[in-house]
Parts: sequence; structure tokens; C-alpha cells
Amino acid sequence: MKTEAHIGMHVDAHYDALVVGAGPAGMSAASRLAEKGLRVAVIDEQTAPGGQIYRAVGASPLPSREILGDDYWHGETLLERLVASKAEHLAQTTVWQIDRVGENWRMAVSAGAKSRLLSAAYVVLATGAQERPVPVPGWTLPGVMTVGAAQVLLKTTGAVPQGATVLAGCGPLLWLYAAQVLRAGGRIDALLDTTPREQRRAAMKHLFDFLRSDYLKKGVSLLLEVKRRIKVIGNVATFRATGVETVNAVEYMLDDGTCGCVSVDTLLIHQGVVPNVNLSNALGCEHEWNDAQCCWQPKLDAWLHSSQPGVFVAGDGSGIGGARAAEAQGELAALQIAHLAGVSNTASRDAAAGNVRGRIARALRGRAFFETLYRPADAMRIPSGETLVCRCEEVTARQVVEAARIGCSGPNQLKAFLRCGMGPCQGRMCGLTVCELLSRETGTPMRELGYYTLRFPTKPLTLAEIAALPATEEGEKSIVTA
Repeated sequence: MKTEAHIGMHVDAHYDALVVGAGPAGMSAASRLAEKGLRVAVIDEQTAPGGQIYRAVGASPLPSREILGDDYWHGETLLERLVASKAEHLAQTTVWQIDRVGENWRMAVSAGAKSRLLSAAYVVLATGAQERPVPVPGWTLPGVMTVGAAQVLLKTTGAVPQGATVLAGCGPLLWLYAAQVLRAGGRIDALLDTTPREQRRAAMKHLFDFLRSDYLKKGVSLLLEVKRRIKVIGNVATFRATGVETVNAVEYMLDDGTCGCVSVDTLLIHQGVVPNVNLSNALGCEHEWNDAQCCWQPKLDAWLHSSQPGVFVAGDGSGIGGARAAEAQGELAALQIAHLAGVSNTASRDAAAGNVRGRIARALRGRAFFETLYRPADAMRIPSGETLVCRCEEVTARQVVEAARIGCSGPNQLKAFLRCGMGPCQGRMCGLTVCELLSRETGTPMRELGYYTLRFPTKPLTLAEIAALPATEEGEKSIVTA
């Protein structure tokens, strides 16, 4: 096991492995690595482990376990294992740079206003998923939120929406959150389901695997629970939020041309989730376009090893598969790291991996049905006219289209035209939308068009955080500048 003196760099601590993200994949990977005797730290921006799916699982403010359901409380098992493993947990800590120094990875992290440098031979990116942007007219009005953000409030504070509330979009989370709010005694006036009619038919070819999966009973139960208690309006082709200083209504049109309007105090929107790839992108890992999920994801081998040496990506950050698949993927990456670190032989690794791969396969059974059924419609992903695309720089869909028509051929060139992707979110909220707009306008397939080239730091920094870094032997701060 190497020490700081052996690796020839200015760092505060050296580990065998560093895990970024304390969701199901991160907790599972860190636990397995620590149980193998490796020195490991799991770094997370939240106050406690759990990630988005198991957020606040160790200290839920909710009065009844039934509100969030059994799947949520499975996270207690992962949390208990992480605590027992003695893996180090760095809470409320942001990773904003990772670079290669010799045979190790150096990581700049900040907690509060203080920064420090960590290093490790191996890195596991367990950055999870983020909600897909829903760039419909009015989506930036106060009172419009994503379902995921509302669910965070429910899990951490027990808060449910007040006043007239409408959910709009598609995907399992929409129905799950609706059920959770109803169980918590909250109010939902209507659910506008944008699932395209033709995708219901297309999903039938995957019905056999879906019927053999755990999703069937859970999915049917959720649908019945919600439809019994609130108004569900299906076959919604488009919708828009209206209002001046705040949202006051949602207008919608069905696929047969029928129009409607519902008064609201809160509009919660959702069109599924996509991998959070900002760190893997900035690190230079190769990515590929997943047309089924309409998103970019890292290119990985059978052990979840990326194109960068010693960097693994596990969980929804590698492709959307759900919490149980993420948990097993964290273990799979850990098994390979333990083998590469010399603490397990090939036979023991492969024996353990067989069981883990079986768990992944079971967890993913039926996913093709969901991916086909809930693939967001073009109207929900690709806006037009004056709809805002880049919230940081206030760029509209029309401006992106006009830039393409005068010669802008890709997302990186668009930065020079309109500064899209150069704001504080670094493309998290506009990247997919911008790329799909450019792809449609130029006729270039997404896999050829590419994505933003991201640079460190991946999160906004203060001067105090940079000043807190240790100096190199040359007397300069240990930071890579782009």
C-alpha cells in the first residue's frame, strides 16, 4: 500500500480507491472495497449517505414508513453495511477536479470554503442520474419545479405541495411521487400523462420480460393507487405553463387536438432521468449515444472500467438501470479493483462476480419495456420558438436554430456563438436539448454530433477554495487550469 511520500505529489491523504457519490452504487462499492481491507473514501455532497434514491434514509422526518414504500427503506441495509465497513465518508464535499499524476489520480475537493487534495490508484464514479430537462414554454416560471426536486423536499423535510398541484410528463417517478404525496396526505389535482400512444404499442414487444420482472406488480399497483384518487389525463401531446410573476395555469393539447386548461399553484414536471456525465466527460472518458434512453453514457468494459486507466463508472451514471442494478454494479466494480490491487485472486473474483452479474441481469429485466414506453416524445425534448433552452445564458430555441443555419455545426462551436454550456451548470440543464436541436437542424446524427467538451473545475469555486490548495514544488497552486 503506497503512502503520500511514495507517490510524489502534494496531497492531504492517499487512498487505495476513491468513490465519488454515496448513492446505491457508491455505498455498495465503498463497502465491498473496505471489507477487502483497502483504504477507501466515499465523497458526497449530501450531509449523509443515500444519494437521490435513498436520500435521508437514516433520518427520515416522515411519520410512516409506508409513505415512501419498501424500495426506499432497502437503503437502510446499504447504509448499515457502509457504516460497518469502516469506509471513510466525506460528507458535504464537492469534487471539482480530477487529474492524473504518475500512476495515481489526484482529486481536488472542497468542503465549505476549504479545499484539499486527495489521491488514489483507483476511482469509482458513482455520480448517479439527474432529471432530464423539460424545456416547455413557461418552465422557468416560479412555481414550476421538477418532480425529482419535489421528492427531495418530501424525503428530507416531509413537505408536500400546497394549493392546486398538477403533475405533467411521463416515467415511473411521476407515478411514484404522486402515490407518495397522497399517502402523506398531500393534494394533487391532476396528472397529465405525455406518454405517446404509439409507444404503448411499441412496448408490447418487450412485454414477456416485463411480465417476468419485479416491475409488473409494483407498476400496476402504483397505477391503480394513483388513478383511484386523482384525475389522470392521458395522451397529452404538448403542454405549457402560463403566468406572469408565477405560474397560474397549465394549458395542454391531446394528440387528437382537444385542448384543456387547469389552474395551478404548483406545476411539477418530469420526463425521466439521464446519466450525470459531467465528471466522466471532463475526465476524458469516452462516451456513446444511447438512442433508447436519449442520452450520453460512458463506454465501459464488462467490469465497468472506462477508457481512462483505473477509472470505473457504476450505477445510473453509466446508464439508467435503477437502484438495485446500481447497487450490484458498485460491487462489480469493487471486485475488479480489489483484484487489480492484489487483494483477491482471479478465481475468487470470478466466483463472486457470477452472483453479482446475475443480480444485475434480474434488476434490468423488464427495463426495455419501460425505456420504450416512457421514451420522451420529441415535443418534450426539442423545443421551438422563444422557449428558453439555456437558463444560465438565457438562450432560446430560436437562437440555437438560427446559429445552426448560419454555420454552427456542433455544441462546442455554439459556445462561441451563444455561450450555451458556459454558465454555472456547465451544460447540465441545456446540453441534451442543445445537441438535439442542432442534430435536427443540421441533419447530423447525435452520435456524430457529439456533446460539450467539459473542463475542470466542474463546479463553481470561490477564490478562498482555490487559495486553500497546497502549493507545488514550483510554488504554484496544485490546480489544472483550462
